[in-house]
Amino acid sequence: MRLIRLGRLDGRPRVLIVACAALLVAGAGLLGLVTGNAGQPVANGPAVLIAAGDIADCNEDGDSATATLVEGMPGTVIALGDNAYEVGSSSDYAQCYGPTWGAFKSRTRPVPGNHEYGSPGALPYFRYFGADAGDAGRGYYAFELGSWRMYALNSNCDNIGGCGRTSAQYAWLTADLAAHPASCVAAYWHHPRWSSGMHGNQSRMQAIWEALFRAGAEIVLSGHDHDYERFAPQDASGQVDSAFGVREFVVGTGGKSHYGFRDPPLANSQARNDDTFGVLRLQLDTDAYTWQFMPVAGGTFTDRGTTPCHSAPPSTQAS
Repeated sequence: MRLIRLGRLDGRPRVLIVACAALLVAGAGLLGLVTGNAGQPVANGPAVLIAAGDIADCNEDGDSATATLVEGMPGTVIALGDNAYEVGSSSDYAQCYGPTWGAFKSRTRPVPGNHEYGSPGALPYFRYFGADAGDAGRGYYAFELGSWRMYALNSNCDNIGGCGRTSAQYAWLTADLAAHPASCVAAYWHHPRWSSGMHGNQSRMQAIWEALFRAGAEIVLSGHDHDYERFAPQDASGQVDSAFGVREFVVGTGGKSHYGFRDPPLANSQARNDDTFGVLRLQLDTDAYTWQFMPVAGGTFTDRGTTPCHSAPPSTQAS
């Protein structure tokens, strides 16, 4: 199916649904995917994540294009925040996000962005996603995906009592990491710790980044900057660490708009694009992950690779 928003009628968006079954099946075959039950990995195969943030605005149509892309992909959908513009209200979710990315609501594990908190307490966001968004007032939670431990975190620190070492979120995260020593760990939140984009580095998440590095995490996903950027694996202070570092992806390409990059980009930035909407597909194997940026129809930019999982740094393995 292709999901297209056709503007507003009597204050509500109109959505055209176009059957594209043959095209989707062909595309899935080219990608090596099996289109079984939505949200489910291939039987006996690896788990799959599909991620993007900065998604739906009733005055734009980029989210229709990315939704069409996601429609043909099985896997767990990660909405990286700023999911419904402008203020994450109930009407923003019902009229802007719902007609496109709302088709994947049952398999979406979201995090809130700053635009969600344009509504008091981000309550419409929590009501829309329900239990899959974690407890209202916290907005962070963990779950298992295949052999991976996944952490959905809240980078709107002023709204949840902070994100530093004395915060409730930090205490919860470090306790859960200690209780679940998974071989492969991933985390995601809205504001990127590292970014060459317009908003730049977000130091508010430094303590969280350090905790994930100490635990041997593999991946962090973020949005906020409306672009795509992939970093080399980095240590707690942002230095390249190919053996134990955490790799960050910024995937603010869900459909809202595009931001340019700063010049020069950050030293450890390995791939960038600021003019293509799309999603990041992650295949999570038991001992490795494979990433591929999937552009919307007509897009030519892509980025792909595979990296094995690693242990925690030696200085933290005994602690």
